[in-house]
Amino acid sequence: MRLTPPLAILLLAALSSAPPAIGDTDGDTYTFQIENDRIANTDRHYTSGFRLSWVSEAVDSDPQWAREILETIYPLADLRRGRIGASFGQSLFTPEDTNARTVVQDDRPYAGWLYGGISLHAQTADVGNNIIRDRLDTVELDIGIIGPYAFGEEVQNGVHELINVAKSKGWDNQLDTEPGVMLIGERRWRTRPLRPFGLELDLIPSGGGSLGNVMTFASAGAMLRLGENIDFDFGPPLIQPSLSGLAAVDNDGGFGWYVFAGGQGRAVARNIFLDGNTFSDSHSVDKKTFVGDFQFGVAVVYEGVRLSLTQVFRTREFERQRQADRFGALTLSARF
Repeated sequence: MRLTPPLAILLLAALSSAPPAIGDTDGDTYTFQIENDRIANTDRHYTSGFRLSWVSEAVDSDPQWAREILETIYPLADLRRGRIGASFGQSLFTPEDTNARTVVQDDRPYAGWLYGGISLHAQTADVGNNIIRDRLDTVELDIGIIGPYAFGEEVQNGVHELINVAKSKGWDNQLDTEPGVMLIGERRWRTRPLRPFGLELDLIPSGGGSLGNVMTFASAGAMLRLGENIDFDFGPPLIQPSLSGLAAVDNDGGFGWYVFAGGQGRAVARNIFLDGNTFSDSHSVDKKTFVGDFQFGVAVVYEGVRLSLTQVFRTREFERQRQADRFGALTLSARF
Protein backbone atom coordinates (compact mmCIF):
# COMPACT_ATOMS: atom_id res chain seq x y z
CA MET A 1 0.00 0.00 0.00
CA ARG A 2 1.35 3.43 -0.91
CA LEU A 3 1.31 5.93 1.98
CA THR A 4 0.26 9.35 0.73
CA PRO A 5 1.70 12.54 2.28
CA PRO A 6 -1.68 13.65 3.66
CA LEU A 7 -1.89 10.39 5.62
CA ALA A 8 1.47 11.08 7.21
CA ILE A 9 0.36 14.64 8.01
CA LEU A 10 -2.78 13.31 9.67
CA LEU A 11 -0.78 10.90 11.79
CA LEU A 12 1.45 13.69 13.06
CA ALA A 13 -1.57 15.85 13.83
CA ALA A 14 -3.29 13.01 15.69
CA LEU A 15 -0.29 12.69 17.99
CA SER A 16 -1.32 15.97 19.59
CA SER A 17 -5.03 15.14 19.73
CA ALA A 18 -6.25 13.03 22.67
CA PRO A 19 -9.28 10.75 22.19
CA PRO A 20 -12.49 11.84 23.84
CA ALA A 21 -13.57 10.41 27.15
CA ILE A 22 -16.12 7.59 27.23
CA GLY A 23 -19.54 8.97 26.47
CA ASP A 24 -18.31 12.14 24.72
CA THR A 25 -18.92 10.78 21.22
CA ASP A 26 -21.73 8.35 20.58
CA GLY A 27 -20.61 5.38 18.52
CA ASP A 28 -16.91 5.11 19.45
CA THR A 29 -15.57 1.57 19.88
CA TYR A 30 -13.45 0.42 22.85
CA THR A 31 -11.61 -2.89 22.54
CA PHE A 32 -9.75 -5.24 24.84
CA GLN A 33 -7.55 -7.90 23.22
CA ILE A 34 -5.56 -10.69 24.80
CA GLU A 35 -3.39 -13.24 23.00
CA ASN A 36 -1.69 -16.08 24.83
CA ASP A 37 -0.13 -19.40 23.95
CA ARG A 38 -1.63 -20.91 27.11
CA ILE A 39 -4.98 -20.77 25.30
CA ALA A 40 -3.39 -23.18 22.80
CA ASN A 41 -1.77 -25.21 25.63
CA THR A 42 1.82 -24.14 24.87
CA ASP A 43 4.28 -21.80 26.59
CA ARG A 44 6.98 -20.57 24.24
CA HIS A 45 8.13 -17.86 21.79
CA TYR A 46 5.30 -15.31 21.31
CA THR A 47 3.88 -16.14 24.70
CA SER A 48 1.53 -13.26 25.50
CA GLY A 49 0.13 -9.98 24.22
CA PHE A 50 -2.56 -7.53 25.25
CA ARG A 51 -3.89 -4.37 23.65
CA LEU A 52 -6.41 -1.71 24.66
CA SER A 53 -7.72 0.49 21.87
CA TRP A 54 -10.18 3.24 21.01
CA VAL A 55 -11.52 3.90 17.51
CA SER A 56 -13.77 6.84 16.72
CA GLU A 57 -17.13 6.68 15.02
CA ALA A 58 -17.69 7.65 11.37
CA VAL A 59 -16.22 10.75 9.70
CA ASP A 60 -18.99 13.13 10.76
CA SER A 61 -18.06 12.45 14.39
CA ASP A 62 -14.36 13.07 13.88
CA PRO A 63 -12.54 16.41 14.25
CA GLN A 64 -13.09 18.77 11.33
CA TRP A 65 -9.41 18.66 10.32
CA ALA A 66 -9.57 14.85 10.02
CA ARG A 67 -12.73 15.03 7.94
CA GLU A 68 -11.20 17.58 5.56
CA ILE A 69 -7.99 15.60 5.07
CA LEU A 70 -9.89 12.37 4.42
CA GLU A 71 -12.03 14.08 1.79
CA THR A 72 -8.84 15.46 0.17
CA ILE A 73 -7.27 11.99 0.01
CA TYR A 74 -10.37 10.49 -1.64
CA PRO A 75 -11.93 13.32 -3.68
CA LEU A 76 -13.42 10.97 -6.32
CA ALA A 77 -14.46 8.15 -4.00
CA ASP A 78 -17.57 7.56 -1.94
CA LEU A 79 -16.03 8.10 1.51
CA ARG A 80 -18.20 6.03 3.84
CA ARG A 81 -16.13 5.93 7.03
CA GLY A 82 -13.22 7.96 8.31
CA ARG A 83 -11.88 7.20 11.76
CA ILE A 84 -8.97 7.94 14.05
CA GLY A 85 -7.78 5.66 16.83
CA ALA A 86 -5.40 5.22 19.74
CA SER A 87 -4.03 2.12 21.45
CA PHE A 88 -1.77 0.83 24.21
CA GLY A 89 -0.28 -2.67 24.38
CA GLN A 90 2.44 -5.07 25.43
CA SER A 91 3.89 -8.20 23.78
CA LEU A 92 6.16 -10.79 25.44
CA PHE A 93 8.58 -13.30 23.90
CA THR A 94 10.56 -16.12 25.53
CA PRO A 95 12.57 -19.18 24.47
CA GLU A 96 10.97 -22.61 24.78
CA ASP A 97 13.10 -23.55 27.79
CA THR A 98 12.07 -21.04 30.46
CA ASN A 99 13.79 -22.97 33.28
CA ALA A 100 17.30 -22.14 32.03
CA ARG A 101 18.95 -19.19 33.76
CA THR A 102 21.64 -18.82 31.08
CA VAL A 103 21.19 -17.82 27.44
CA VAL A 104 19.59 -20.57 25.33
CA GLN A 105 21.90 -20.18 22.35
CA ASP A 106 19.76 -21.91 19.71
CA ASP A 107 16.46 -20.30 20.75
CA ARG A 108 15.05 -16.79 20.56
CA PRO A 109 15.85 -14.12 23.17
CA TYR A 110 13.62 -12.97 26.00
CA ALA A 111 12.00 -9.67 25.02
CA GLY A 112 9.22 -7.32 26.06
CA TRP A 113 7.63 -4.63 23.87
CA LEU A 114 5.54 -1.90 25.52
CA TYR A 115 4.01 0.63 23.14
CA GLY A 116 1.35 3.19 22.36
CA GLY A 117 -0.09 3.88 18.94
CA ILE A 118 -2.23 6.23 16.87
CA SER A 119 -4.05 5.26 13.69
CA LEU A 120 -6.08 6.52 10.74
CA HIS A 121 -8.73 4.41 8.98
CA ALA A 122 -10.43 5.47 5.74
CA GLN A 123 -13.23 3.31 4.31
CA THR A 124 -14.42 3.95 0.76
CA ALA A 125 -16.93 2.39 -1.59
CA ASP A 126 -15.44 0.89 -4.73
CA VAL A 127 -17.66 2.59 -7.30
CA GLY A 128 -18.29 0.69 -10.54
CA ASN A 129 -16.88 -2.64 -9.35
CA ASN A 130 -19.26 -5.59 -9.27
CA ILE A 131 -16.94 -7.68 -7.08
CA ILE A 132 -15.39 -5.34 -4.49
CA ARG A 133 -17.87 -3.53 -2.25
CA ASP A 134 -15.71 -1.63 0.26
CA ARG A 135 -12.05 -0.74 0.70
CA LEU A 136 -10.35 0.07 4.00
CA ASP A 137 -6.98 1.82 4.28
CA THR A 138 -5.21 1.85 7.64
CA VAL A 139 -2.06 3.66 8.75
CA GLU A 140 -0.78 3.14 12.30
CA LEU A 141 2.23 4.56 14.11
CA ASP A 142 3.43 2.61 17.17
CA ILE A 143 6.12 4.04 19.47
CA GLY A 144 7.41 2.29 22.56
CA ILE A 145 10.24 0.63 24.45
CA ILE A 146 11.96 -2.75 24.31
CA GLY A 147 13.92 -4.21 27.22
CA PRO A 148 13.58 -4.11 31.03
CA TYR A 149 11.44 -0.96 30.98
CA ALA A 150 8.81 -2.88 29.00
CA PHE A 151 8.21 -4.80 32.27
CA GLY A 152 7.99 -8.18 30.58
CA GLU A 153 9.49 -10.09 33.49
CA GLU A 154 7.24 -8.43 36.05
CA VAL A 155 4.07 -9.05 34.06
CA GLN A 156 4.77 -12.64 33.02
CA ASN A 157 6.10 -13.89 36.34
CA GLY A 158 3.46 -11.94 38.26
CA VAL A 159 0.70 -13.65 36.29
CA HIS A 160 2.43 -17.03 36.62
CA GLU A 161 2.53 -16.59 40.39
CA LEU A 162 -1.18 -15.77 40.47
CA ILE A 163 -2.12 -18.89 38.48
CA ASN A 164 0.44 -21.11 40.23
CA VAL A 165 2.65 -21.70 37.19
CA ALA A 166 6.46 -21.90 37.32
CA LYS A 167 8.20 -18.58 36.73
CA SER A 168 10.42 -17.96 33.71
CA LYS A 169 14.00 -17.86 35.01
CA GLY A 170 15.95 -16.33 32.13
CA TRP A 171 14.69 -12.75 32.01
CA ASP A 172 18.14 -11.47 33.05
CA ASN A 173 19.17 -12.30 29.46
CA GLN A 174 16.47 -10.22 27.76
CA LEU A 175 17.18 -7.67 25.03
CA ASP A 176 18.70 -4.36 26.12
CA THR A 177 16.66 -1.18 26.48
CA GLU A 178 15.91 0.34 23.07
CA PRO A 179 13.22 2.71 21.80
CA GLY A 180 11.05 1.15 19.12
CA VAL A 181 9.07 2.47 16.16
CA MET A 182 6.70 0.74 13.74
CA LEU A 183 4.89 2.51 10.89
CA ILE A 184 2.24 0.11 9.60
CA GLY A 185 0.19 0.48 6.43
CA GLU A 186 -2.48 -1.90 5.20
CA ARG A 187 -5.27 -2.05 2.64
CA ARG A 188 -8.23 -4.43 2.82
CA TRP A 189 -10.97 -5.14 0.32
CA ARG A 190 -14.40 -6.56 1.26
CA THR A 191 -16.16 -8.37 -1.56
CA ARG A 192 -19.86 -8.33 -2.22
CA PRO A 193 -21.31 -11.33 -0.34
CA LEU A 194 -22.59 -14.47 -1.98
CA ARG A 195 -25.65 -16.05 -0.35
CA PRO A 196 -25.31 -19.85 -0.13
CA PHE A 197 -27.87 -21.71 2.02
CA GLY A 198 -29.44 -18.46 3.18
CA LEU A 199 -26.15 -17.25 4.71
CA GLU A 200 -23.60 -14.63 3.61
CA LEU A 201 -20.15 -15.53 2.29
CA ASP A 202 -17.44 -12.97 1.52
CA LEU A 203 -13.68 -12.68 1.06
CA ILE A 204 -11.40 -10.02 2.55
CA PRO A 205 -8.02 -9.87 0.74
CA SER A 206 -5.36 -7.59 2.22
CA GLY A 207 -1.86 -6.29 1.59
CA GLY A 208 0.50 -4.09 3.54
CA GLY A 209 3.66 -3.92 5.56
CA SER A 210 5.65 -2.27 8.35
CA LEU A 211 8.75 -0.08 8.56
CA GLY A 212 10.84 0.44 11.67
CA ASN A 213 13.52 -0.95 13.92
CA VAL A 214 10.96 -3.23 15.62
CA MET A 215 9.63 -4.96 12.51
CA THR A 216 10.08 -4.37 8.79
CA PHE A 217 8.08 -6.66 6.53
CA ALA A 218 5.71 -6.87 3.56
CA SER A 219 2.55 -8.94 3.85
CA ALA A 220 -0.37 -10.30 1.85
CA GLY A 221 -3.30 -12.39 2.99
CA ALA A 222 -7.01 -13.11 2.82
CA MET A 223 -9.89 -14.11 5.10
CA LEU A 224 -13.02 -16.06 4.16
CA ARG A 225 -16.16 -15.45 6.27
CA LEU A 226 -19.54 -17.22 6.45
CA GLY A 227 -22.45 -16.11 8.63
CA GLU A 228 -25.36 -13.71 9.02
CA ASN A 229 -25.23 -9.88 8.91
CA ILE A 230 -21.45 -10.08 8.55
CA ASP A 231 -20.77 -6.52 7.39
CA PHE A 232 -20.28 -5.20 10.95
CA ASP A 233 -16.48 -5.32 10.52
CA PHE A 234 -13.56 -6.28 8.26
CA GLY A 235 -12.70 -9.37 10.31
CA PRO A 236 -11.75 -9.57 14.00
CA PRO A 237 -8.82 -7.43 15.19
CA LEU A 238 -5.56 -9.15 16.14
CA ILE A 239 -2.22 -7.79 17.36
CA GLN A 240 0.37 -7.06 14.64
CA PRO A 241 1.89 -8.73 12.71
CA SER A 242 -1.10 -11.11 12.56
CA LEU A 243 -3.78 -10.78 9.87
CA SER A 244 -6.14 -8.29 11.51
CA GLY A 245 -9.41 -6.51 10.93
CA LEU A 246 -10.57 -3.12 12.21
CA ALA A 247 -11.35 -2.77 15.92
CA ALA A 248 -14.46 -0.66 15.21
CA VAL A 249 -17.92 -2.24 15.24
CA ASP A 250 -20.51 -1.13 12.65
CA ASN A 251 -23.64 -2.51 14.24
CA ASP A 252 -26.47 -0.32 15.53
CA GLY A 253 -28.44 -3.21 16.97
CA GLY A 254 -29.52 -6.74 16.36
CA PHE A 255 -27.49 -9.91 16.02
CA GLY A 256 -24.75 -10.96 13.60
CA TRP A 257 -22.15 -13.69 13.47
CA TYR A 258 -19.62 -15.41 11.26
CA VAL A 259 -17.07 -18.17 11.26
CA PHE A 260 -13.84 -17.41 9.46
CA ALA A 261 -10.58 -18.87 8.20
CA GLY A 262 -7.63 -17.03 6.71
CA GLY A 263 -3.94 -16.85 6.09
CA GLN A 264 -1.17 -14.31 5.68
CA GLY A 265 2.36 -14.52 4.28
CA ARG A 266 5.13 -12.13 5.34
CA ALA A 267 8.52 -11.37 3.84
CA VAL A 268 10.53 -10.25 6.87
CA ALA A 269 13.54 -7.95 6.59
CA ARG A 270 13.76 -7.02 10.28
CA ASN A 271 12.38 -8.53 13.50
CA ILE A 272 14.10 -7.18 16.60
CA PHE A 273 12.73 -10.06 18.67
CA LEU A 274 14.83 -12.44 16.56
CA ASP A 275 17.61 -10.21 15.17
CA GLY A 276 18.42 -8.71 18.55
CA ASN A 277 19.11 -5.10 19.49
CA THR A 278 19.81 -2.54 16.78
CA PHE A 279 22.39 -0.44 18.59
CA SER A 280 24.04 -2.92 20.99
CA ASP A 281 25.25 -6.51 21.03
CA SER A 282 22.63 -8.98 22.22
CA HIS A 283 21.52 -12.55 21.83
CA SER A 284 19.96 -13.27 18.43
CA VAL A 285 18.98 -16.14 16.14
CA ASP A 286 18.96 -16.57 12.36
CA LYS A 287 15.44 -15.63 11.33
CA LYS A 288 13.55 -17.07 8.40
CA THR A 289 12.72 -14.58 5.67
CA PHE A 290 9.27 -15.98 4.91
CA VAL A 291 6.71 -16.60 7.65
CA GLY A 292 3.08 -17.64 7.40
CA ASP A 293 0.08 -17.36 9.73
CA PHE A 294 -3.05 -19.48 9.43
CA GLN A 295 -6.09 -18.74 11.56
CA PHE A 296 -9.70 -19.71 12.14
CA GLY A 297 -12.37 -18.74 14.62
CA VAL A 298 -15.78 -17.20 15.27
CA ALA A 299 -17.09 -13.67 15.86
CA VAL A 300 -20.48 -12.67 17.29
CA VAL A 301 -22.02 -9.20 17.65
CA TYR A 302 -25.15 -8.08 19.50
CA GLU A 303 -26.28 -4.53 20.19
CA GLY A 304 -22.84 -3.12 19.33
CA VAL A 305 -20.86 -5.61 21.45
CA ARG A 306 -18.54 -8.01 19.59
CA LEU A 307 -16.81 -11.10 20.96
CA SER A 308 -14.33 -13.01 18.82
CA LEU A 309 -12.23 -16.12 19.47
CA THR A 310 -9.30 -17.00 17.18
CA GLN A 311 -6.72 -19.76 16.92
CA VAL A 312 -3.51 -18.78 15.11
CA PHE A 313 -0.89 -21.18 13.74
CA ARG A 314 2.48 -19.59 12.87
CA THR A 315 5.19 -21.27 10.82
CA ARG A 316 8.76 -21.48 12.10
CA GLU A 317 10.28 -18.02 12.43
CA PHE A 318 13.97 -18.91 12.87
CA GLU A 319 16.51 -21.59 12.05
CA ARG A 320 16.67 -24.55 14.44
CA GLN A 321 13.19 -23.81 15.77
CA ARG A 322 11.85 -27.22 16.73
CA GLN A 323 8.23 -26.76 15.75
CA ALA A 324 5.69 -24.23 14.55
CA ASP A 325 3.86 -22.08 17.09
CA ARG A 326 0.21 -21.56 17.91
CA PHE A 327 -1.68 -19.22 20.20
CA GLY A 328 -5.22 -18.18 20.97
CA ALA A 329 -6.77 -14.73 20.89
CA LEU A 330 -9.85 -13.30 22.61
CA THR A 331 -11.22 -9.89 21.67
CA LEU A 332 -14.07 -7.98 23.28
CA SER A 333 -15.30 -4.74 21.69
CA ALA A 334 -18.11 -2.45 22.82
CA ARG A 335 -19.61 0.46 20.94
CA PHE A 336 -20.82 3.41 23.01
